[in-house]
Amino acid sequence: MSGWLSQLSDLRTLSAGAVYLVLFGLVFLESGVLIGFWLPGDTVLFTAGLLAATPGTGLSVGWLAAGSFAAAVAGDAAGYWTGRRFGRPWLLRRAGRTAAQVERAERFYGRFGWTALVVARFIPWVRTFTPIIAGVARMPYSRFTSANLVGAACWAAGLVTLGYVGASVTAVRWAAYAVAGVAVTASLLAPVAAWARARRRPTA
Repeated sequence: MSGWLSQLSDLRTLSAGAVYLVLFGLVFLESGVLIGFWLPGDTVLFTAGLLAATPGTGLSVGWLAAGSFAAAVAGDAAGYWTGRRFGRPWLLRRAGRTAAQVERAERFYGRFGWTALVVARFIPWVRTFTPIIAGVARMPYSRFTSANLVGAACWAAGLVTLGYVGASVTAVRWAAYAVAGVAVTASLLAPVAAWARARRRPTA
């Protein structure tokens, strides 16, 4: 699968029209459709921006940024309504601990949901599940939409623009790589930390 993902990330092999279709579809799936959690969204967004700065590709950085923004907003909205319409009833039908977890999710999203949705955009895997859990927790949709718009602008449109600028400014390009590396590392360490806390909890 890693070989296929690397080919997907290499947009240089595609025509301009195919780049638009692949990019927007990938961003939509990764933003809130469960099957998209493993897709390389950060890499593809940044690469698309780099390509837009390359003469002869026929790509418009404006269209790339606007389309990616729209796809990210639509993907998160789809994830939210999936969680609210299907995930919550399914979880609440299960007795005991699951119902308690739903209540904890409601409290969390009531306090930190807006920030969590924006920050999660930059964390692989997490960004796919966050809007779904927001729907399960019945986060107010107006508040969810606000965070959705801000997060999509910063992540989708922002990474495309960063790639475009990074094509001519080396420091920006390397800074983006460093931030991406930190995000990936955090996404890998977070489950390990959660597992360690869960193991300590019974003894405490």
